[in-house]
Amino acid sequence: MLSFDYIRENREAVKEGIAAKKSAIDIDELLALDESYRALLGEVEGLRAQRNVLSDAIASATADERAEKIKEAEGLKEKIQASEEGLKEAQEKRDVIARVLPNVPFADVPRGEDESGNVVVRTVGEKPEFSFTPKDSTELGALHDLIDTERAAKVSGTRFGYIKNEAAILEFALVRMAMDEAASEGFAPIVPPVLVGEEAMRGLGYLDKEPEQIYHLPEDNLYLVATAEHAIVPMLAGETLEEGDAPKRFVGFSSAFRREAGSYGRDTKGILRVHQFDKVEMVTFATPDKSDDEHQLMLAIEECLMQKLEIPYQVVRICTGDMGFVAANQYDIEAWIPSENTYRETHSTSNTTDFQSRRLGIRVKGNEGTQLAHILNGTAFAIGRTLIALLENHQNEDGSISIPAALQPYTGFERIG
Repeated sequence: MLSFDYIRENREAVKEGIAAKKSAIDIDELLALDESYRALLGEVEGLRAQRNVLSDAIASATADERAEKIKEAEGLKEKIQASEEGLKEAQEKRDVIARVLPNVPFADVPRGEDESGNVVVRTVGEKPEFSFTPKDSTELGALHDLIDTERAAKVSGTRFGYIKNEAAILEFALVRMAMDEAASEGFAPIVPPVLVGEEAMRGLGYLDKEPEQIYHLPEDNLYLVATAEHAIVPMLAGETLEEGDAPKRFVGFSSAFRREAGSYGRDTKGILRVHQFDKVEMVTFATPDKSDDEHQLMLAIEECLMQKLEIPYQVVRICTGDMGFVAANQYDIEAWIPSENTYRETHSTSNTTDFQSRRLGIRVKGNEGTQLAHILNGTAFAIGRTLIALLENHQNEDGSISIPAALQPYTGFERIG
């Protein structure tokens, strides 16, 4: 959530930034609602001050004066109640719009309407040159009994899969590799809950933008997380990190649940786009002056992991029209998928600045005093998509799959098949 002070002081920049993120919110109208709210707030505070003065007067009044002043106080009480109701309505009218206002992208973020405006920053690694027609991950999974979506459909419906045999070992090898790499940079391992309450999810901003993507259990009013970030970030709600504790870094493992509403007919084959998958996610709480450094660190960890897996990839700067609701700056990593002859997103990392911390009340002490924390998130591994890239890029002509050297200590085997 943006502060109204920031919006007032940067009116034109905010207008341009949210328009670039395809938001049609009228900033002038929003600020007019805020002006009305502030005027009513001043009125309420003035009436409350009068009540305090009158209370002191009643306490020191004579018996003859007291009855008249008590009557005056009762009338003032009715005025205050009416003004407070008007204030509450004005605040709700203002805030219902403010809650759907996206974070403002940095000035140097590429401007674009959709993913066609994304910019490839760099391409790393050599694409494998096969002397045979490469199989896709679904074929490889069936060949070695690694991935079973047919039986998963029988049990759970479409967009689910069983990860089996060596693939299951690969999953936990990837988790441990990611945990070790992040821990070497000061990220504390954590396994968070996968169900969170409405207050936490709303504080993150995700119920105000595309809530239909999130699984909700109405009887308990709990939400299934779409990433470990959803449970890790609100963990510090209402807290202030002491100077020296920031940046505070976590790397969390959890299952992730996404309804994939609106994706009917897209990527229905295999485990690329599923309702449930496992994920290792990094989260950092930083002082504002260090958040860009932390963002680059997350990106560097993501790249290091891809290089250890020997998977060709490209780093993409995400444009305004394709950027997430809470992000001010975003990079994706896209892995080379031989069967599709294209790159596919496997990682994302975002700097949300103070957009979430303002809602959640997370602060940090630093050189500039106590400020709202900047919150960053980044994928270490989204297991399903990483498995796809791993299997396809390291397949051999006989159908076997070689395991990258860096991953072998975690798997205990050098190849599948």
